[in-house]
Amino acid sequence: MLHGIARTSRSLRKLERALRGAGFTTLNLDYPSRKEPLDALAEHIHPAVAAFAERNKGPIHFIGHSMGGLLVRVYVANYRPARLGRVVMLGTPNGGSEVADLLRGRSFYRRFYGPAGQQLTTDRDGVPKLLPAPDYAVGIVAGSRSIDPISSIFIVPGPNDGRVSVRSSRLDGMADHITIKACHTGLPRHSDAINQAIAFLQEGRFK
Repeated sequence: MLHGIARTSRSLRKLERALRGAGFTTLNLDYPSRKEPLDALAEHIHPAVAAFAERNKGPIHFIGHSMGGLLVRVYVANYRPARLGRVVMLGTPNGGSEVADLLRGRSFYRRFYGPAGQQLTTDRDGVPKLLPAPDYAVGIVAGSRSIDPISSIFIVPGPNDGRVSVRSSRLDGMADHITIKACHTGLPRHSDAINQAIAFLQEGRFK
């Protein structure tokens, strides 16, 4: 389980408890999301993920919230587990972030979000556009409720969760996609998102 940028593993605790209740063994990782670019973050988490895979002999599934979903894609591209299972993304900007487009030149944005924050843009040089299409099962949960009217109306196009548009969440080659009424930060705690994530890990499709 990989949290989003400027978040911690605590943001995924409710989801983690539900996964354990459904019979999954979990690894809810903290990582320095504001300190390194995505390739370096993948290298940072690799020892813990590899050790987890060694201890547990079943398939290794991933759940990533927001940028955590992009980190999953980078990690699999660089360190693909031999027993890779399914991947769930919650509010991940697979097409890039319009918010990053607007703010990447601002000094406060660079200082707060760090190198990875500069990589989230929608242009062809942004990491989302450079990553290969997945050849593994990916289920995407997008949010369509915003608590940030300025961002929703003037920055992020179409239905969105206040940070990521439903359109940007989509990914060529994905196995399934679903939209629920949740805001971006609330997605990992939303009961519907949690239930759908578990359903996808178990069945390879959403309910």
